[in-house]
Parts: sequence; C-alpha cells; structure tokens
Amino acid sequence: MTKIMVVDDDKHIAELISLYLRKEGFETREIHNGRVAVEAFATYAPSLVLLDLMLPEMDGYQVCREIRRMSQTPIIMLTAKGETFDKVLGLELGADDYIVKPFEPKELVARVKAVLRRFDNKTPTASSAIVMPNLTIDPERLILIYHGKELDLPPKEFELMYYLASHPGRPFTREQLLSACWGYDFAGDTRTVDVHVKRLREKMNKNDNWAIKTVWGTGYKFDKISGDSHDH
Repeated sequence: MTKIMVVDDDKHIAELISLYLRKEGFETREIHNGRVAVEAFATYAPSLVLLDLMLPEMDGYQVCREIRRMSQTPIIMLTAKGETFDKVLGLELGADDYIVKPFEPKELVARVKAVLRRFDNKTPTASSAIVMPNLTIDPERLILIYHGKELDLPPKEFELMYYLASHPGRPFTREQLLSACWGYDFAGDTRTVDVHVKRLREKMNKNDNWAIKTVWGTGYKFDKISGDSHDH
C-alpha cells in the first residue's frame, strides 16, 4: 500500500486530509511537528510527503531541505492562502508541487496521484548516458562528471541539465522546460527555470566548447559554441 506522510500542525486538517487519502486506498501517518517529521520520515519511509509550511520547531522549508538530504521522495508543500510562500524557494529546496489551502479534496487527491505518477514514470535506467568533452551525464546513477570531478547537483538541476543536453541545439521555452522537468500539471513560476540555469552555469563555468545558451525571447538551449565566445 502506498504510504503518505501528512505533516500539518492543525490536527483537524491533518485528519481530514488523511480521511480523503485513505478513501482512495492510501495509508497515511499524521505528524504535527517539523522536527518529529524529519525523524519519522526515516522510519516510516513514505512514498510521498504532504508538508505544511508553518510548523513548530522546524518550518516546512527546513523539513523539505532535511528530507532532500536523505531521499528523493516526492514532496507537496501545503500553504495557507495569504501566507507568503516563495514558490521558487520551495522548488529550489526540492519540493515537487504545492497546493494552497483551502483546497478541494478532489484537487488534493488528483495532485497526489499526479506527482506519484510522475515519480513512478521516471525510469532513468532506460535513458543513456551523455558523454562529451569534459562532461558525462549518467542518468542511471544520477551522476554528472565535469572536468573529471563529480558535481553534486540537486535533482531538478540534474534533470534540467540532462534534458537540455539530450537535445543539443534545440531551443526550449521556459514553459516547455517546466513541463518536462517539473510536470505538466505544475502551475509553477517560469523564474524557477532561470534560477536553475543560473546555478548550473555557476557550477559549469569553465571555457568549454558547449554551454547552456539563452535564446532571447524564447528560453534556453544546450549548444556547441565556436571559439572562445561565451554566453554566460
């Protein structure tokens, strides 16, 4: 049975969410404290985490960061309407989606199923490694080697780099990249893509004969570059 950890300091809301999820055949565990959530994650080993932003002891951002150190288990952030939720920050920390309270139970269940489906469909073993001068991207082992050194990339940065490098010379809009790496039903901010590209460029900043190039008015492409011209 698919296990879902529901982390919300409001016991009534946590119970309500659990009720809807159990009706759909999920097993749930409710937790009301951020620090306890991090400890429980390791032992409960859920398939997905629903994570409220405002929590005692550790907030949702901190919990998300700690879980990401241990696992790539999908995380959906829960935020109350009117709360200042930085979508870009949440996504940078590794959240897979977010949903604003109050929400329709059907929408919550649909989002949970969609994120789980996306996660299950990721079969990197079917993808082949990309090998170029000074760059190897191995999706099977989730390893990127740049100039002989293994770079420790967060999952979304890795996915974005692999996706762009898999289609050399092809320009993508920010929306297309969001769809490909964050999922079609992700109502995200396209600025997220810019932030991730900026970080990749900072990490891969040597004068190579390829780069992630900005396509003005469109988005980005992974392309070979001639001579010493750089588009950083």
